[in-house]
Parts: sequence; structure tokens; C-alpha cells
Amino acid sequence: MNRNQVRLVVILGTFAIIGIFVVQIYWMQKAWNISEKQFNQTIFIGLKNVAGKLSTFNQTVLPNENPVSQLSSNYFVVNVNSVIDANILDYYLRTEFDKLNIDIDYEYAIYDCHTDIMVYGNYISMNGKEKPVKPTSNMPKYNEYLYYFGVNFPSKSTYLTGYMTIWTIFSAILLVSVIFFGYAIFIILQQKRLSELQKDFINNMTHEFKTPISSINISADVIINPEIIKNPQRLLNYGTIIKQENNRLNNQVEKVLQIARIEKSGFELKKEKVNLNDLITQVAGNCKASNDKISFSLTTVLDEKIPPIKADKLHLTNILHNLLENAIKYSGENPEIKIRTKFQDRKVTIGIQDHGPGISREYQKKVFEKFYRIPTGNVHNVKGFGLGLYYVKSACQAHKWKISLESEPGKGSNFIIEIPVS
Repeated sequence: MNRNQVRLVVILGTFAIIGIFVVQIYWMQKAWNISEKQFNQTIFIGLKNVAGKLSTFNQTVLPNENPVSQLSSNYFVVNVNSVIDANILDYYLRTEFDKLNIDIDYEYAIYDCHTDIMVYGNYISMNGKEKPVKPTSNMPKYNEYLYYFGVNFPSKSTYLTGYMTIWTIFSAILLVSVIFFGYAIFIILQQKRLSELQKDFINNMTHEFKTPISSINISADVIINPEIIKNPQRLLNYGTIIKQENNRLNNQVEKVLQIARIEKSGFELKKEKVNLNDLITQVAGNCKASNDKISFSLTTVLDEKIPPIKADKLHLTNILHNLLENAIKYSGENPEIKIRTKFQDRKVTIGIQDHGPGISREYQKKVFEKFYRIPTGNVHNVKGFGLGLYYVKSACQAHKWKISLESEPGKGSNFIIEIPVS
């Protein structure tokens, strides 16, 4: 499956998930509205029956219009056209709600036209919990009626939610399924990326090993020729080539084994006081000597106020060497490299800057990943496994240092290491 196919699967999967959620939310909203409508209709019927019984008890006539009005989602008022006895109202509410299987907590209040206030009646609990002595919410007056009572259902939302248990279960199952799908996609993409990295690593390793093996093979063919003994200088030259290429192979294998050891057991740091400026000068000199056949400029601007730092000298040397080698390899022709050190605010900063092609923002975080090599420009024409910067990042993390990259295409790159000084 190529990258475009994976991208298409992810996009379609995302739209499918969004569509499923939209449909699920729509049906849950619709189910809630239906449940609320049925509840309100049942309450209307119950309260209308209560109004009829109060009218019969008081021998009065109800108004022609519906005596029940809903003022809010939880609050209903009932017009009875006569004085209301609280005990009689309480009895009728209980019996009527029980007849209609309305098993929900409610409270009621009766309007007193003489004092123009709602007089709190009672709180009816279905599960025997303690009854509050005050209204759980505001029970406002209704200016259209003179004799009326109000009924409030404080737990209506919880009551309706209980009827939607099956919908909640289905939604939870859907959510778990979506999470599993998302996790599966994540694993697929991660495995694909690891597969690509592995493929690139094998290709790079094959290329790295093929050149020295070919050189050794050619040199061996020359050496086994009996006539070579007559030309000792030529024999020495080819023997030197075999030695150099063998060392090169050994170094490459050692890099891979070193990363494997680090990942298995971590860094074993042997910290000591290190004069950073002296070490940088030494590494810069070694770098110039080992790359004497390459034309490049390497300058140092070192802050003399830098105090000794505590570090593993071997790993710090490897960090500097890797960054310098990368700057030389990836800067094109006639590289110009500058190493800076600075001490400020109890922090030592090392900057290794080049004037090469630079690195796009999208690749800047990835360059520190294992086996990663930038897939653009001339990067693939440069030898390597993609382990150097991964080692540098891991070594800095082991020291609890911060390493960052500042780069713009066409303007070069600057690797910055920040070392706190206690």
C-alpha cells in the first residue's frame, strides 16, 4: 500500500467516523425529544385530571381552555378557578401520578392571591430521600391565572436519561469501536513508517558496505597474483587499501552495535570536569586532519568565561564529532562551518553552524529520529545510516541537556546545545 492509498484510507476513515458520530448524535437528540414529549404529555394528562378532581371537589367549573400551562422544561402551572386545599391537592397529585406510573420526584406550590406569593407545599420523593424544606428551584407566578398551583420536576433530566440507557450503552460501544479504529490506523501508519525506515536503512547499509567490500575484493585479487611480489610498493598500497577499508567497515558496524547497546542498557555516563573550549579545539583539529582531502573552512568563536562543565568526555567528544561531520557532509562544496560557545545566565551554549542548503521545517524534528534521512535534495547521495543525530539527541538527553535546530532552506543550519551549569 503506497502513501497515497494510506492517505485516502485515513481521510475516508475520518469522514466515516465523523458521519457515524453525527448520525448517533442526531438519533440520540431525537430519542431525547421523543422521551421528553411523551413525558410532558403524560404530565399534562395527570395535571388535567388533578384539576378536574379539584373542580369536582370544590363544585366549580373549569375554564374551557386547557388548564395546564408549561412555563419551562420542568415547571407547570394548573388553573383551577377555586381555592385550593393543600392536603386535598397533595392526595390527588399522589394518586394521579401513581395511576399514570409517573415515578419521579416533584414539588408543588400554591398561589395565594391575598399575599400575591407562591406558598411552598411539599416535596414528594419517590425513593424516600430526605425532603428539602425549601423549593429546589424558583417557582414563579403566572399572571394569567388567579387560583392555580405550580408543579416542578427538579430531576426531570436525570429521569429522562434513565430511559435512554440503551442509547447510552450503544454510544459507549460506538466510542470504544472508534477509539479502537483510530488506534488501529495509528499502528498501521506507525508500522508503515517503521517499514520504510527499515527499508531505507537496509539500502543505506548495503551501499555503505558494498563500496569497501568491492575495494577489498579488487585489492585481494591483485595481491593473490604471484607477480605482485615483484612490486613491493604496489603490494603495500593494496595492503593499505584493504586495511583502510576494513577499518571503515568495522567503524560502520560499530556504529550500529553502539546504538543497539545504548537502546538495550542506556547510557552509562562517567561524568568528569571538562574544559569545553579545549575539547572543542581538539575535536576541530582532529576533524580537519581526518578530512584533509576536503576543502572546507572551520572557525571557532569561543567564550573564555566558560567554566568547566560536568560531562562524559567520550560522549561529548562523539557529539561534537558527529555534528561537525554532518556539517561537512551536508553543506555541499566548500563548506563554511563555525563553532560558537557562550556563557550566560548560568548556562553554556554550543552552536555549530553551517552555510549549507538548510532543512525545511517539516523535517527539522524528524532528523533526530533513528534511521531518518531527509528525502529531498542531495541527502541520499551522502553516505550514512541516519544514526548520527539520533545518537547526538540520545546523548544530550542522557546528560539532561537541550539540543535544538535552527534552519531555513538556502540559509544553512545551526545546531544548538544548551548545558546548565550548577
